[in-house]
Amino acid sequence: MASMSAAPRTQTRGTPRTDKEDSLGNIQEAIAEEVLENAAEVPPDASLDVPGQPNGPNAPSLQLVLSAASDPEIIKLLPDGSKVLRIEPCGVSSWASTARFETETANGQRQDYFLKILDTQDAYDRVYGEYMSMAEIHKTLASIAPKPYGYGKCHNQVKKEEGTTSNAHFFLCDFLQLDTGMPNPVRLSQTLAKLHRISESPTGKFGFHCTTFDGKLPLTTTWESSWTAFFTRLIKDVYRLDTEVNGVWPEFDSLMEITVEKLIPRLLDPLTANGRTIKPSLIHGDLWESNIGTDRHTGEIYIYDACAYYAHHEKEIAIWRCEHHKLDKDGYIEEYLKNLPESEPKGEFKDRGLLYSVETLLMNSAHYPGSDTRKKAFDELQWLINKYQKDW
Repeated sequence: MASMSAAPRTQTRGTPRTDKEDSLGNIQEAIAEEVLENAAEVPPDASLDVPGQPNGPNAPSLQLVLSAASDPEIIKLLPDGSKVLRIEPCGVSSWASTARFETETANGQRQDYFLKILDTQDAYDRVYGEYMSMAEIHKTLASIAPKPYGYGKCHNQVKKEEGTTSNAHFFLCDFLQLDTGMPNPVRLSQTLAKLHRISESPTGKFGFHCTTFDGKLPLTTTWESSWTAFFTRLIKDVYRLDTEVNGVWPEFDSLMEITVEKLIPRLLDPLTANGRTIKPSLIHGDLWESNIGTDRHTGEIYIYDACAYYAHHEKEIAIWRCEHHKLDKDGYIEEYLKNLPESEPKGEFKDRGLLYSVETLLMNSAHYPGSDTRKKAFDELQWLINKYQKDW
């Protein structure tokens, strides 16, 4: 649930730093002073004031973001001999602070990175989940994702109110010049279908190596042999998150009980009945329009800010059915199916997608208390239950 707005595609990363102490000793203090001098005139503890940036208690301060220029944990990820030029806040994120990290390599070439910093109690888990997600996608199909370089706890922390200290963690990847308007349906569908088609689950199961985060909230990604079992646990845990935020709704509790016990098995078990199989495909996990960009020079499609896991490939595009996203128009789903068809039974494809989209609606509701997406999730499940209750 974040967006990465980027600038010119950068040079290829060189050999990882090996003589970091010498490099840090030469540039660390000078860089920090230069960046701070070039930065906007703001108090050291001011919050970032960039469109889309949070200004609440969990937002990293501008001082903390700029201090990344001399942070040894970040510097050590750069090619040997790199010089940091400046850090410029950019992009849009609802849960973190994001910046363009501009550097120059030892041979004088520009190499820019996208830097995300979170300052929350669960910051480590979140940057780790994003790094693992993007690394898995990039390893599978490098042309669809900016290359991730690392994550970790920032060495430079700052004092906060009431004597507390920040818990800032970072994620670093390539910085690309992307157009964040609506992607070309044909190009997006071809590239995404390729990712789903060529990916191979390392365990042969549905799930992922670690917990990943859709926005600020965790997804249950424990490995499961059964897709029905995996999705059941996923939606139950998302419903629990929504209830914790929005309160108990007895009628919805009853609806969810029927969904778990009757509806999900009715719609998902046929995918593997009568000798059918479904492959665990690597999906982005939160692929709405703001997590997709188009290279301004080549037209290539890039995806980012992933909460990846191995799933039924139809789960990826079910999010496009949600009215609060824009990919429900212009034939995106139809174009995707030209490249990777729906599973059997094909006659239930739309209803499976509706079921999958309820998880997206509930996650949105959990992020934005009082949102009408909770009522929409209720209505969608009620419609499906009314349609299929004759089968149980």
